[in-house]
Amino acid sequence: MSSVFTRIINSEIPAWKVAETDGYIAFLDISPVAPGHTLVVPKKEVDYLFDLDDETYLGLQAFAKKVAIGIRKAIPCRKVGVAVLGLEVPHAHIHLVPMQDESDLLNFGKKLHPTKEEFEVIRDRIAAQITLR
Repeated sequence: MSSVFTRIINSEIPAWKVAETDGYIAFLDISPVAPGHTLVVPKKEVDYLFDLDDETYLGLQAFAKKVAIGIRKAIPCRKVGVAVLGLEVPHAHIHLVPMQDESDLLNFGKKLHPTKEEFEVIRDRIAAQITLR
């Protein structure tokens, strides 16, 4: 059975996408720990990040960098933190979290509950700042 991320990639379920290429996709986390919390996912469905082939892994990192730069331009923050979690979804992914301080990245127990409209505004702000060239 396809992972929830593969279902998002295949447009079977909706997501607030901020960027997409042939090999990768970035979308807002449905349970963010900070406004702008974004997931960066390879379209190739592999459970564990470090099981990705080198080309896909390096491409994911380069794509994540472009998305993080866009997040930092769109969301007031000191830095964009990076976390590799994901025991709940068997599909490799990277969390990009806008941070004012380290607790913004380290406290994944604190979830926000944005409205649909808030998600749309954040998505549009981030998407407008991402350059995929």
